[in-house]
Amino acid sequence: MSDAATTSTPAQIPSVDEAFERLRMPLVDAMLTQRAVRRVRPDPIDDEIILKLIEVALKAPTGSNGQNWEFVVVKDTAVKEQLAARYRQAWSLYGGMGKRVAAGDESMLKILRAVEWQVENFTTYPVLVVACLRAGVKEGRIPYTPMPHIATSSFFGSIYPSVQNLLLASRAMGLGASLITLPLWSVTSARSILKLPLSITPCCIVPLGWPTGRYGPTTRRPVGEVIHLDRFGNQPWRDPS
Repeated sequence: MSDAATTSTPAQIPSVDEAFERLRMPLVDAMLTQRAVRRVRPDPIDDEIILKLIEVALKAPTGSNGQNWEFVVVKDTAVKEQLAARYRQAWSLYGGMGKRVAAGDESMLKILRAVEWQVENFTTYPVLVVACLRAGVKEGRIPYTPMPHIATSSFFGSIYPSVQNLLLASRAMGLGASLITLPLWSVTSARSILKLPLSITPCCIVPLGWPTGRYGPTTRRPVGEVIHLDRFGNQPWRDPS
């Protein structure tokens, strides 16, 4: 993921009605222009907009129609400060590693600078949406205990379609959003900060805010480079050039 360009004049913050009207954006337009937007303004987001985002998120499919989502909307500065402290701890390790690996790669360094801005300004985001999953009674265990890979994948697979709905709706309404996990590196700490019971697992955070810039074009690998037919390495749609 990359950060949206912030060199242009920021758009005016829409009213609730204007934001809802923007949800009529064609789906393909939202998908083709969606990207991680980390630099945002501290201006508040109306509760009606947040509720609409999560209402749209709840329309996503979920395994066995379990609908085992829970969303914690964080606006309290004290809670944001605690999550920010965990974010800084994780970034102190991963950020340094990333900069060493990306040395000389200006595109990657730009992304790292955007993430660093997010780390340093985490408490200024008006809203953080923490997407969580509720363990079913029959499961009787928390997915962070040792489990077969497919079971873990299946559990977390129930949250990400709804998060993608939330991200697309954010894009349509003009909100800046990104999907992050580093503030949740300690699940025990995250549960304590958010007062989550053991049956609720925090999965990711979507920081939201009105962008300081505008959505820009995205650059992605050609589709032929990432498709393999029948077996890995067989790429009939790859451009030979």
